[in-house]
Amino acid sequence: MKIAVSGKGGVGKTLIAGGLAFFFVQKGLKTIAIDADPSPNLALTLGMSPDEARLIQPISENAELIESKTKTGYSGVFRLSFTVDDIIRQYSIKTPLGPNLLVMGTVKSMGAGCTCPANAVIRAILRHFVDEQGCAVVVDMEAGVEHMGRGTAERVDKMLIVADAGLKALETARHIHHLASEAGMKRVFLIGNKIGNRVQQEAITHFAERNGLKVLGFVPFDPKVAEAEIDGRSPLLDKTSEAVCAIENLGDKLTSNLIE
Repeated sequence: MKIAVSGKGGVGKTLIAGGLAFFFVQKGLKTIAIDADPSPNLALTLGMSPDEARLIQPISENAELIESKTKTGYSGVFRLSFTVDDIIRQYSIKTPLGPNLLVMGTVKSMGAGCTCPANAVIRAILRHFVDEQGCAVVVDMEAGVEHMGRGTAERVDKMLIVADAGLKALETARHIHHLASEAGMKRVFLIGNKIGNRVQQEAITHFAERNGLKVLGFVPFDPKVAEAEIDGRSPLLDKTSEAVCAIENLGDKLTSNLIE
């Protein structure tokens, strides 16, 4: 089970990604959560405090590690093939909610497919999980469509695109879906999030039908999520939260083998 969660910024994809990772752990699966967003917040969703989260060194900022993996001895030439098992063992962090967490950090580069050293390490880590690990992997992708250009999620089992009922979020979802389809990804699903009423749900449903997107499900707007985040608590710990229950239902669908 290798899942990438994408979407426009602000639609709640980190809550979905964290909720699914938490669900898989509760199902007894060895679970790795990867925060590939340049503005990482997945640690907080998985129960870490702000102080603990700030102590995490993103992989992309670990100059010594990156050099040890990619250095060739020739200026401007980097190794693109190397093992990453040791990175996973040494740098993944056990979170209070159970999943192990890797924070990728931001990579600033021009153009798709950049082979700068930091990006090479990040892609190798993601490729390792996609190709080899017998566990559940949930990747909280960078907001928008930049990650599609870098191909970091091209071989995941499922791509989940999160959107609210706003047209900007839905257009971003349509664009991600188009790029994923062009890349040959077969299991691409839309999740409607922060749904406040039937009108919003119908708007997403109709948009999906017009643009050939498959809807996996809907997560309601839930004030308990905002209240928990204001208080510095993970929303996932509140089992009475309608949003958390809806995310658990999404997890059931993803593990039931009933979706194609």
